[in-house]
This record gives sequence, structure tokens and C-alpha cells, in this order.
Amino acid sequence: MAGMNAEHINPFLIAATKVLKDMCFIDVAIGKPYVKDTEFTNDTLVIMIGVTGEMRGQVMIAIENHVALDIASKMMMMPVTVMDELSTSAISELGNMILGNTATIFSTKGIGIDITPPTLAKGNVSFSNNYSKNLCIPLTYDGDKVIGFNVALKTE
Repeated sequence: MAGMNAEHINPFLIAATKVLKDMCFIDVAIGKPYVKDTEFTNDTLVIMIGVTGEMRGQVMIAIENHVALDIASKMMMMPVTVMDELSTSAISELGNMILGNTATIFSTKGIGIDITPPTLAKGNVSFSNNYSKNLCIPLTYDGDKVIGFNVALKTE
């Protein structure tokens, strides 16, 4: 995995669990990481954010539509029944907050990274890269709602 280890993954998980708790009032359980192809089905939203600096690659947060509706409802503090422009903006901002917090955590460890603005993909989509394998860490809440936290990075 081109230099990825727990010290490189943990800041992402720390930031994700904190932002989900603070912004969505969700306590997630961190599942077992596994190597995954970056192919996503029609009912999945994918927030993709690039990472540059001392680590390079991308993070893809994959959320099935019904889970995205639940998260958007919690963020907007009102029922959301369709992923429209406002709710997709909220979901994209969630990714931005998680990666922004991650960059801050890395900076306290003396590792400088920058992030790109989030890109949101919907529908059957796959991504490929030649520099690092994709590690997926499932974040689960309410027993069956899963957020797939995908990290494909290498250190410089």
C-alpha cells in the first residue's frame, strides 16, 4: 500500500468520527479495513477529495442514497427525502469538514497536506489509479447504516 500505515489512516478516522458526532449526532463504529476496488453502484453517492503535499492520493466517502438522506436530514435538522442541490451540498460539505479536520490533525504531527474541493459522483462509477491500493474502512451506525471511508494514498 505504498507506505500507508495506521499512523496515516488514524487521523482520517479520528476526524470522521468527530465530525459525524459533532455535525450529525452520529456515533459510528469503525469496522475492519479491507482492500476494495473503487467501483460504486447506482444507489451510491461518492464524495471524492484529493490529497496533496507530503501524502498524495484521494479519499472517497461512499454513502448509499438512503444513508445520505439520513445524514443530510441530521445535518439540516429537517427531514430530507430527495438528494437535491441543497442536500448534496450538505453531504459534500461533510466531506470537506472531515478532510479539513484531517489536515489539521496531520499538521500537529508535522505532516503537511492540502485538500482539493470535494467532487460528488452519483450512479454507476469506477475510478482507477496506479499509485496506491484503495483501503476501505466501514463506519457503521444505527446497526445497518454504513459509510464507506476509502483511502488511496502514498507518502512522498
